[in-house]
Amino acid sequence: MGRFAQSLGLLAVLAAGLLAPARLELFTIYEFTAYLIMAVLALSLAFVWGKGGIMCLGQAAFFGLGAYAWAVAAINFGPGLVALAVAIAAPAAFAAVLGYFMFYGRINDIYIGVITLAVTLILFNLINSTSGPQYRIGAALLGGFNGMTGIPTLAWPDGTPLDPAAIFRLTVIVIVAGIVAITLYLRTTPGKIAIAVRENETRAELLGYNVAQSKLITFTLGGALAGLGGCLFANWGAFVSPTIFSLVQSAQIIIWVIVGGRGTLIGPILGCIALQWATTKLGTQQVVQVNLVLGVVLAFFVLVVPQGIVPMICGLLRRKPSAKAEHPA
Repeated sequence: MGRFAQSLGLLAVLAAGLLAPARLELFTIYEFTAYLIMAVLALSLAFVWGKGGIMCLGQAAFFGLGAYAWAVAAINFGPGLVALAVAIAAPAAFAAVLGYFMFYGRINDIYIGVITLAVTLILFNLINSTSGPQYRIGAALLGGFNGMTGIPTLAWPDGTPLDPAAIFRLTVIVIVAGIVAITLYLRTTPGKIAIAVRENETRAELLGYNVAQSKLITFTLGGALAGLGGCLFANWGAFVSPTIFSLVQSAQIIIWVIVGGRGTLIGPILGCIALQWATTKLGTQQVVQVNLVLGVVLAFFVLVVPQGIVPMICGLLRRKPSAKAEHPA
């Protein structure tokens, strides 16, 4: 019954997402598309950290690489499937190489978080220093701190670029497909091993499972999903800059996952959308500092609701029937 309800809910979300642009203003479509794109990024960390148990503080690195890879490939090869494949493959390959050295090198989880965050900051400084005309990949100028502008938008087979409504619908499809794909993967043998490694890495290793390989697969798939989110971001704004690798961006992803619920897939998505909406509204006034609010929210959930909103709500709903059974009317 639970799986049926989940499937029904995903179908309802997909239908609502596909129909929503017809009833929304253009500005609202742009705004909510940005929220949903960041939700793809939150989903990638929900998989890597929540399901795989890998504390990655630098998920923004793969998001940014996906955005820059799309920009470079779209300018050089055109905004088609080749550029889309490059935007997914580049961050996945980077995650695979980085993960190989971390996991087969048996680096502690805490240091993995530090390394991934350091890599993000290195990429930020590296891209930020490419402002000269000599810094180009083919016909694509990297632009340094000014970023890359005029990035081609993903086009239909006939060459017509996707309009904002189409990008909104595509993002909804990516989120729903991502949830379904992760759920199905976790039911396979590699997915079950990933859960076992998260629960008790030592026990999984003693049972004969290749812990390093399992972590590497999870980390690589999470990097690919984050890269896809970055690709959508570059399509949404036709612009990308080094700030996509910033420390603030990396911190926000962690907050989204903690607030929504680390062990779930839906929770981080809802937490991401809710916090982005709230910070956008707070940003329109000058009374309260947005980063201060995010810090207070993080402290509150870590201390008071460490499991996150969605697990807390699910726990309360499970208790109600049992309470009625113990105290019949």
